Amino acid sequence: MKIGLYFGSFNPIHIGHLVIANHFAEYSDLDQVWFVVTPHNPFKKKQTLLDNYQRLELVYRATKDYSKLQPCDIEFDLPQPNYTINTLVHLEEKYPQHEFALIMGQDNLKGFQKWKNYELILKNYHLYVYPRRQTAAPKSQFDDHEHVHLVHAPIMELSSTFIRKAIKDGKNVRPMIPDQAWIYLDEMNFYK
Repeated sequence: MKIGLYFGSFNPIHIGHLVIANHFAEYSDLDQVWFVVTPHNPFKKKQTLLDNYQRLELVYRATKDYSKLQPCDIEFDLPQPNYTINTLVHLEEKYPQHEFALIMGQDNLKGFQKWKNYELILKNYHLYVYPRRQTAAPKSQFDDHEHVHLVHAPIMELSSTFIRKAIKDGKNVRPMIPDQAWIYLDEMNFYK
């Protein structure tokens, strides 16, 4: 099975995340998309970042009705700070029957050369890249690489930062968050 890895803090997960992940699961050669919930870095100030397992629960609830979308907590038990190359190696050891690929926004590809062991990632894995903004699609030195696949996925102008601020300000953001995730978020009074 070919698995696309969609890394993020998902603080909180929102419909934009689901739309992009579902697009890759339905319109590419990926069989599934795993939401890899990035753990809280113990050296950084927590601010508004929910606990790892609370964010994983939000992702679980948001994806449970989609067979091709799965939550993944693989990085929770890996040494901090997390580096993508280490996660990929760990996943290959744990799931040798799967082939793994990365899903990232076009803005991340522009700075990809700053990633630890980026050459190794590019050599051994495929990168599926989605556009961030129609007006600002930065060119990258990797755009024409044989392992980089620019996918015309929907452009989502929605961010977790916007949602957290809106909740804090008492705005109704329920349409922006998958139903089951919203119920948990609301019950727990997150971000208020």
